[in-house]
Parts: sequence; structure tokens; C-alpha cells
Amino acid sequence: MRCLVNGSYLYDPILPELLYLHRVTTYPLESSYHRHDAYEVYLFLRGNVNFYIENHCYHLEPGDLLVISPEEMHRSYIMDDSEYERITINLKNTYLRRMSTPSTSLSACFDYRPKGKGNIVHLEQEQLKQILRLAAELENLLASDVYGTDVKINAVVAQLMVAINVSYHETTSIPTDIMPELVCKTMDYIEEHLAQEITLSKLAKMFYINSTHISRQFKKHTGLTLRSYILGRRIELAKYCLSDGLSITETCFQSGFRDYANFIRSFTRIVGISPGKFVKQERNNTDYGYNKIPQ
Repeated sequence: MRCLVNGSYLYDPILPELLYLHRVTTYPLESSYHRHDAYEVYLFLRGNVNFYIENHCYHLEPGDLLVISPEEMHRSYIMDDSEYERITINLKNTYLRRMSTPSTSLSACFDYRPKGKGNIVHLEQEQLKQILRLAAELENLLASDVYGTDVKINAVVAQLMVAINVSYHETTSIPTDIMPELVCKTMDYIEEHLAQEITLSKLAKMFYINSTHISRQFKKHTGLTLRSYILGRRIELAKYCLSDGLSITETCFQSGFRDYANFIRSFTRIVGISPGKFVKQERNNTDYGYNKIPQ
């Protein structure tokens, strides 16, 4: 997979099956929308941060826990120079599948919800203590190389994911979405018209707002130009079409591309492999069929 910058759609690859990071940032930081080829658990500990997931935005509070699937675009925006502390854990699908059972899917909190919804839960004090204890234990184990450490790591990750899934299953909290209405409506319009031609003039006519204002507001809140965002969403649609059995030619036009050669180039540049190789890769993937939501 490739990581694209300079205004292009960003896909951030995760190389190991398990990546744990506990970071403190002491300077303003803004990231563009991006995705990972792994699940992500994100625990916010302190700071002044807005977190964007798809067409939603949340001002985070200490103890907020987010789960993000590989298909979900997200970004963080640090509002000032106060210390920003968080724990992130990236887990490959293959890793969670190996540790799951037919009755307990450790990826349930990622998989069994609508895209871009149900990502965030505010942990109660006891829940937060439990997850911080397990995270600290995992951090210590990852720094060790004594006999049996790998087995202990798997055991702690399993406990951690069970606790996270239970927290999501039992939560009654509803986070406040602060995404500006204009940006949210623009994203919704793009999603509904991906297979059609989308232009700034059409958006301006639809919302009765100056096209320059739409473009600037979108870039301000997403970190992406409208053009690069639309391209990224069309590539995601193309991946879905290919996975669903459509031919490469059908996929090209169903996902909003008007030029076949441009589709091949764009897909290969953003995904990292050609559409043909993507199809072969999908065919080789094994579906274990875990579908049990924790009770």
C-alpha cells in the first residue's frame, strides 16, 4: 500500500499485525483525512482535540474511546499547544480473526455497525481503569523478549478487545457531532452522486452558496480538496464493486470515472495495486464467517 501526500488521498499502511503507540504531542498538529489497512483503537487521554470520522466531528473528552475500521476515513485536529496524549492500537484483521472464535468475534465493534457511525463511546471510570491497566500491561510486554511473552501479549490483547466490545455493546452515551452543516451536506451529496459528474457549480446551485466558500470550508474541515476527496470516495466505491464481482470495465463507470485509462492509473496510484491484482487478492482472501455480537 502507498501513502499519498500533497493534497492527495492518504492511505497510511500498518506493517506489523499489532502496533501499539502511547504518544504525547506538545505542538499544534493537523492531519488530512486518511485510512489504515488495519483496525484502530484510539483512547483519548488529554488535550484540546477535534476528531473527524467520515462526515462527523467530535470534540474529545478524556476517556473517549474510538474504534475505526480500515474503510473509515478519519483525522485529528489539535486546537492549541496544550499537551495531547492518546493511546492508539492498530490490529490487522488477520490477527483478530486468529484470536476470535465462532461465538466471540473480537472485531465486532468495528464490523457490526454502519460506516462512520457508532465509533465513539465515553468510558465510565471503572471501564477506563480496566482498559488503562490492560494497555499498560500490553506496553510492558511489547518491550520484553523473555520466554512466553508472545503468548502473554495475545492473551492481553484478547482481554482488551473483549472489554472494548462489551463497553460498546453496553453504552448508552450519544456523542455530540459538531461537523459544520455545510461540510456534512457536501459529503452526503458527494456520497449520493459518486457515479455522476460532480462539480463545484452544481454544489453551489444545490446549496445556494458561493462555490469558493464551499471549497474553502471543505478544505478547512477535512484537510482535503473537494477533488481529492471525491477521487478517494470513488476509489472506495470501485473497490466495493470489484469485491462484489463487477468487471473492471463495469466498475470504472459505476464508480463515476469517465475514462478507463484514468481509472486504472488512479486506482493503482491510490490503492497501490492495479484493479486486476486487487481482484485476485480478494479472491484469495478467506472468509471465516465470525458474526457473533457479544451479549
